[in-house]
Amino acid sequence: MHNVAACDATQAMDLSAYSPVIIMRDVSVRFSAGAAEPMLAVDGVSFSVRAGEFLSLVGPSGCGKTTVLNVLTGLLAQGVEGCTEILGQPPRPGNPDVAYMLARDSLLPWRTAVGNASYGMEIRGVPAKEREGIARDLLRRVGLAGFEDAYPKALSHGMRQRCALARTFALGSPVFLMDEPFGALDAQTKLLLEEVLLDLWSSARRTVVFVTHDLAEAVALSDRVIVMSARPGRIVADVPISLPRPRWVRALQKSPQFHEVYSQLWGLLELGMSFS
Repeated sequence: MHNVAACDATQAMDLSAYSPVIIMRDVSVRFSAGAAEPMLAVDGVSFSVRAGEFLSLVGPSGCGKTTVLNVLTGLLAQGVEGCTEILGQPPRPGNPDVAYMLARDSLLPWRTAVGNASYGMEIRGVPAKEREGIARDLLRRVGLAGFEDAYPKALSHGMRQRCALARTFALGSPVFLMDEPFGALDAQTKLLLEEVLLDLWSSARRTVVFVTHDLAEAVALSDRVIVMSARPGRIVADVPISLPRPRWVRALQKSPQFHEVYSQLWGLLELGMSFS
């Protein structure tokens, strides 16, 4: 059963130097499979995330990265053990402090780009004029100026993801959870959107937990990268990324330091894949 109480400070990690926005401590997740023994998907995961920090989770397919995000959103509570906090409170579905961006853009086909970008704000009761102004500004910043009144069917896949990114930032939530938002894009479009994300994040400094299979993406974007093992997902390593900011993703491809960190993460990922 998920522990919905606040984490016991007497058992907490040493967090005296800062107040973490996110805490997960000894979190395990089991999925029931009919009459069979419940499957252990995530095993004893513990980490914290400071305000404004960009943390990426990497690991082999099926290791529980998305499961961790679903615990953080409160969408998954059945079969969850351990303690989780978001801004000092247990996770709950619909928390306005949390914005969740999925791999699919999930744009509403009957709404224009500006209508989609403002949809979350509309649900949260932001006045029409205010939300339209915010949505149009963000669409401009993600490179969709001139396409505000276009419907999703007229947008490329990359443009749709730009719109979804604008919709996520429009919410203004202090915590962003992002589940492989660029995973289905071609390499060039992915690099461009990574730079758009870095630009938006640098100006807003939201706290981000970002799931990706792409080690280069994790290195380019993150302050820290957590490497998870094969199922059941355990933390193999928590690696700080000391590349200076601001960062330009395309320029990083020529950086020896970038490739050193990439090689380190690849070795840890291979180690994690050998666990069972």
